[in-house]
Amino acid sequence: MNISLIICNFNHERFLHRCIRSAIKQNMDHSLFEIIIVDDASTDNSKCIIDYYASKFKNIKTIYNENNIGLPESCNIAVKRALGSYIYFLDSDDYLNEDALLFPYKFIVNNRGDIDACSCDYFEVDTNENILRRRNGDTYPIRCGIMFKIDDLLHFGPYMNIPREDLDFRNRFLRSRRFIYNIPIPLYRYTQNDDSMSKKFFLQDIHTQ
Repeated sequence: MNISLIICNFNHERFLHRCIRSAIKQNMDHSLFEIIIVDDASTDNSKCIIDYYASKFKNIKTIYNENNIGLPESCNIAVKRALGSYIYFLDSDDYLNEDALLFPYKFIVNNRGDIDACSCDYFEVDTNENILRRRNGDTYPIRCGIMFKIDDLLHFGPYMNIPREDLDFRNRFLRSRRFIYNIPIPLYRYTQNDDSMSKKFFLQDIHTQ
């Protein structure tokens, strides 16, 4: 298994179909990547949606938290269950370009020893998929859209239960002299969703820069 694509969800039934479809439609053979969907005790119709796709596609694995434990711990659980050599996170209200997995994977594999992880530029979109702006993934890093080696995630993890846990992990990763290369192609679609707590923290960080 080359890649484990991890989707953590809580009450995002509105966006979940789109998110999962974009993961399924990646330009890679399904035997090369698995999709791990963690539902954090959603109270909406998320479980029915997840079960539907899991029944149709053999590369989808599901994890259902009995209690709501939060995004960081849900990520940690998924990483421990992952079979892929590389990990890629996708928020359940976001979606992907069809080459979002292929491009960073090929770039890392073809540049072994020079880069340790690979991010990409992304489009910020509204809830109706209208493009708001393009962001540089290095200047304005987000939690998702970065391909890490699973060994590094296990070594420098776990994600801590704090605001912007992604930046905390990223700083630990970079302080160890690891290098994240950013592909200047917008392969990720980052939805500005007022219901997402992690994105509220992201916007607060952007506005203070």
